[in-house]
Amino acid sequence: MMIEAAVFDMDGLMIDSQPYWQDAQLAVFPPLGVTITRQDTIDTTGMRVDELVQRCYERSPWDSVSREVVCDRIVDRVIERVRAHKPAMPGLNQAIDVCQQAGLKLAVASSSPMTLIQATIDALDLNDVFEVIVSGAQLRYSKPHPEVYLNAGDALGVQPQRCLALEDSFIGLLAAKAAQMKTIVIPETAAANQNHFVIADRQLTSLQELTVDLLNSF
Repeated sequence: MMIEAAVFDMDGLMIDSQPYWQDAQLAVFPPLGVTITRQDTIDTTGMRVDELVQRCYERSPWDSVSREVVCDRIVDRVIERVRAHKPAMPGLNQAIDVCQQAGLKLAVASSSPMTLIQATIDALDLNDVFEVIVSGAQLRYSKPHPEVYLNAGDALGVQPQRCLALEDSFIGLLAAKAAQMKTIVIPETAAANQNHFVIADRQLTSLQELTVDLLNSF
């Protein structure tokens, strides 16, 4: 088998947190005078929180609080919801088991701040599962830049070409492809028919479809 490691995205792939990100933006931005719709929040799926905030600030500047505080408010709301609801995606534990059966090293590579990644790992009781956890929150470039994926591969000691990235968003898929990793994309149902996902090596409807045979096919 070519693959030696599996690198999991987090938001939308491991946990169903996208509605929490959307709700947090809809709660935090309007009091600042920013007009925002749920569709706006859906359109930025996979974007880093500081970039989201910057985009809203450029469109409709506010001066009551810093952008950093706004980022923290959004992330804190998401953390609160993740801790309360523990929203693991269907098949997550099964997919982890499959990767372990195949002898793969496991990592998480997320654009989210480390505070949210750690809160998620704790909430889902996955503390002993992942050898490497990397956040793109402090990097110069976020996904679709490949840096967070390259960092994960480096930390695992595995060449990117021998890593499999599991993603849900097109932004994340671009990052993994740019890192020259093999890719499986599992988009949310509403987005699954979008043509741009054809660049993935495989497209699944759920983590429940991941099998050892599928991993061996890479």
